[in-house]
Amino acid sequence: MQTLYLDAFSGISGDMFLGALLDLGLDFEQLKTELAKLHVHGYELTQQREAQSSIYGTSFDVQVAGGKDHGFVEHHHHDHEAGHHHDHEARHLDDIEALIDGSDLSDTVKHHAKAIFMEIAQAEAAVHHMPLAEVHFHEVGALDSIVDIVGCCIGLELMQIDTIMASPLSDGSGFINVAHGQMPVPVPAVMQMRVGSAIPIQQRLDVHTELITPTGMSLVKTLVREFGPLPENAVPTRIGYGFGKRDTGGFNALRAVLFEKKN
Repeated sequence: MQTLYLDAFSGISGDMFLGALLDLGLDFEQLKTELAKLHVHGYELTQQREAQSSIYGTSFDVQVAGGKDHGFVEHHHHDHEAGHHHDHEARHLDDIEALIDGSDLSDTVKHHAKAIFMEIAQAEAAVHHMPLAEVHFHEVGALDSIVDIVGCCIGLELMQIDTIMASPLSDGSGFINVAHGQMPVPVPAVMQMRVGSAIPIQQRLDVHTELITPTGMSLVKTLVREFGPLPENAVPTRIGYGFGKRDTGGFNALRAVLFEKKN
């Protein structure tokens, strides 16, 4: 078993996390084979090794038929005019849990993926003041998030990573524009996930966009056991970089370090 250290100097998202795992050597074809056990369709995975700031890393993306809304939870606030219930356009938490439970994935992957989704749904329910059962994941965002989150859990299992540590996280500042108007950074769901937890986050006033997505924050809150610098007795075996999609004006990547601890 190996330990993974996440150096989140430019935040974290689901695709940065998977990009970093792929850059560390996660087998892309194996990842696709395992994800097929979810029995969901309408998406395609892409990975590309490329250079940013002359540093090579991996860009991972989930391409969903019909565009991508970066996993933000879209709420159709009671748009049931004329009794039309658009079930095909949205997934609720229980739909997602049923999908995960009904898959052929390992129990560990199921357990972690459901815990991560629960974290996001609880935060969104609090932010939008709605019951947990009513939180809607917009179709595109839901598929994107499902593949990202389950993919991350699969990747950790395939790579036999049992412990995850992280640096303090960095987030941006200012505002981002979303479907419902403006959102302050950290975005409300990320801020909500800080309740009751001591995850160290520093805000970068020089970056005017979000660096930590709700998916990224839920991964960290659910999976990371310890925060701080890379342990002094760590012997790194591999380093990987997963690139983000945001234009931060700087090097936007998640650095991941696989290491063994020497006693």
